[in-house]
Amino acid sequence: MGKYQRATCVLTTAVLALTLAGCTDDGPTAEDAASTLAEGLAQLDVGQSAFTSVEPAEVTGQLATITEGFGPQAPQVEVAGVEETGDDSATATLDYTWDLDDTDQDWTYSTTAELTRVEDVWQAAWEPAVFVPNLMPDEKLTLTSVPADRGEITGAGGEVIVTKRPVVRVGIDKTRVPEEQQGASARALATLLELDPAAYEEQVLSAGAEAFVVALVLRDDATRTVTDAQIAAIPGALGQADTLELAPTRNFARELLGSVGEATEELVEQSGGAVRAGDITGISGLQLQHNAHLGGTPGLEVNAVAVEAPGQPTQRLFAKPPVDGEDLATTLDPGLQALGEEVLADEPSASSIVAIRPSTGEILAAANGPGSEGLQTALLGQYPPGSTFKVATSLALLRNGFTPQSPTECAEEVTVDGRRFNNASTYPAQFIGTIPLLETFAQSCNTGFISARGEITQADLAKAATDLGIGVEASIGTPAFFGSVPSEAEGTAHAAAMIGQGEVLVSPLSLATMAASVGAGSRITPTLLAPGESTELEPGSESAAASQAPSDDARASASADTEPSGDAAPSSFTAAESDTLKTLMAAVVAQGGAQLLRDVPGEPVLAKTGTAEFGSEDPPRTHAWVVALQGDLAVAVFVEEGELGSTSGGPLMQAFLAGAAAR
Repeated sequence: MGKYQRATCVLTTAVLALTLAGCTDDGPTAEDAASTLAEGLAQLDVGQSAFTSVEPAEVTGQLATITEGFGPQAPQVEVAGVEETGDDSATATLDYTWDLDDTDQDWTYSTTAELTRVEDVWQAAWEPAVFVPNLMPDEKLTLTSVPADRGEITGAGGEVIVTKRPVVRVGIDKTRVPEEQQGASARALATLLELDPAAYEEQVLSAGAEAFVVALVLRDDATRTVTDAQIAAIPGALGQADTLELAPTRNFARELLGSVGEATEELVEQSGGAVRAGDITGISGLQLQHNAHLGGTPGLEVNAVAVEAPGQPTQRLFAKPPVDGEDLATTLDPGLQALGEEVLADEPSASSIVAIRPSTGEILAAANGPGSEGLQTALLGQYPPGSTFKVATSLALLRNGFTPQSPTECAEEVTVDGRRFNNASTYPAQFIGTIPLLETFAQSCNTGFISARGEITQADLAKAATDLGIGVEASIGTPAFFGSVPSEAEGTAHAAAMIGQGEVLVSPLSLATMAASVGAGSRITPTLLAPGESTELEPGSESAAASQAPSDDARASASADTEPSGDAAPSSFTAAESDTLKTLMAAVVAQGGAQLLRDVPGEPVLAKTGTAEFGSEDPPRTHAWVVALQGDLAVAVFVEEGELGSTSGGPLMQAFLAGAAAR
């Protein structure tokens, strides 16, 4: 007998098995036996095989134990060759290929199986090393994901915002506390951490006997109030030191930056295999929306572990190193972001401050107050803008022959198709009557703008808003609402739109964009990511962001036909028009509703206040708005449950601009 020709079997089944067939000179050859052996190994069922010292059923059982819990389930197996070693003996070389993940790098290796012909039946000498090199009888396989070093999130000038910071994972180690004490310890720890005791107790009791059940991850810095001594006083409680990608403080740009943690079941399902249970991944915000960029590619390790002690690897069989993630560069100014959050810290209702640099369109701050309760008010809120929209209305009037000195009729009340429109209750009586557009704008006379509704169409109004950036979608690297203005409206709907009510909706971002466009002298495109960064979002992350969008009665007033103008035509907004709008906004600070901004240090402040009614109450509830320009800084301030823009939003704007000037 000579060297047998190579025989190959490409296996497509999901299980692994090993077979040998009997053979005589007239029957199956050793080559046939090796092929059957490979097919069986790939099926985890060697019932058709013969072995020299063990029953096929026992080998099948060993294969099941070896691969229990091992994710890939089964390899492909090829017979690389069968070589004669004697008249009744041969050695089969088997090539294995395991598809461990979605990458091109597989786990491959070769083993040998000794074949012996006994009474015309080819038998294989079995040991686990036939299946995996060097595998011992008391060992099994485990597949472990090796996390990559996650990229940092940086801000303006490359300042690091999100990086690894020390944390303590606090939980119950069930190996350290008697079973009868575990429930009481869980309740005590939950109480200490201000969690739901019943829910955490159930989580602990349902976990495995050797589990460490994390209750909470605490920042290990000066803000930590739960001490090591308090944790240690509870039987079985433990604090494990670790690091986690975190912003400078717990609340810093939290809705925007998002968080990192163990993959949820929903994220695992949405990832299509890219994220596995137990992986550390982006959970929300930019961390989720750019997870592939930041997270890199996890590595893999295949280890042999003792069957009786699976937590301790006995040997490493294969390793694929991780590919570290890349940093994500944003335009956020950490100082301005922190300032915005500080200014809003005492506002009980939903609130936000958005700051943009007009010369570049860079978003410098997107701060939300604690009243937003985790919702992304700054970028995703949808609210009527009220009188701040008179910037766009004034642009439409200017394009139809108006100047700042054009007369307008500011009455105490105006009626349109049976609906009465009034000015604010604090409107100064001396400005009732025929007054120039500049004064109408400065004093925010609703009736003066509505009386001019016949001078411009709704299409004119929508075009002016679009030219200032309202309703113009942009890929900023995170989901956002850019506003919507109906292009068709008549009667009371058109009258309401003239003063930023009715079906006109904006976000704080879109009003900051409007102000920045005035400051730049042309329509700007806001951007959150630095040049060179991809704005493409992770699949499925937009739906997660939608859950952060605020919702109120104002949003419900929008019709189904009111959509953002994603395919807006090029803007015809000119520098000359910008100069005139700046003149109008300067008058608001000099003699109108934003006079408290006159003393802000630095360059002169230009502004427009706004109050928007919403809801069905009588009197209606109101949103408070202020937009402002100061040098190369455009800012929008929003308070969901405010009074007037000047009284609720004005002091917040004053504090922010003063703080920015002091930096």
